[in-house]
Amino acid sequence: MTAVPPGRAARAAMEELAALDDVEFGVRLLANTPTHEGRDPELLRRWARAADAYGSALAPAASTARVVESDGGLAKGLLARYTSKPVPTVELFTDTLALAEELTDRLGWRHWYPAGSVRAAAIAHEAVHERLHHGPAKKDLKLALDHVVLRAGRHRLYGHVAGADEIAAHAHARTACGLGRSPLLLTAALATAAEPQHGSPHGREK
Repeated sequence: MTAVPPGRAARAAMEELAALDDVEFGVRLLANTPTHEGRDPELLRRWARAADAYGSALAPAASTARVVESDGGLAKGLLARYTSKPVPTVELFTDTLALAEELTDRLGWRHWYPAGSVRAAAIAHEAVHERLHHGPAKKDLKLALDHVVLRAGRHRLYGHVAGADEIAAHAHARTACGLGRSPLLLTAALATAAEPQHGSPHGREK
């Protein structure tokens, strides 16, 4: 994606985004995630709220992944991404980070996202993906979402809710970094300010 200066229409769209609550961004994320087509909006809202609460309650933990910085994130539509192989790595894209900081200043959102917090939030976000990939947190998130796909007597099988990990990661970043709003708001603003759109500025690969 190529960054463009936010014109009057784009700025108005971003101000409308700011009027939404953080859970609503989670609902929209789920609604735009494959496998959720046609699901009840209230079910998506319940999952979004549960994932947000789960991520907010996660205790901060130091990531064991190495952190590297690269350019070219705008072209890829990425702010950061986590890869587990060959070694766990969080890759931060400096051009997208710079655009996020610029937008924060232009939109008057600095009270929500203090200077330097976008980078810290990106690392905290990807650290949650690391925990969901390697530890027991994945099962805990499933339990929190309570998406039961099979019952057999007292036994229950909990299904995967695509996109819930993203909501949890953003909620954790908001809490761990002391942000006034979820990074999902800034993610939506980045998508509005960049053309063409390539999806979420956070990526994850196995």
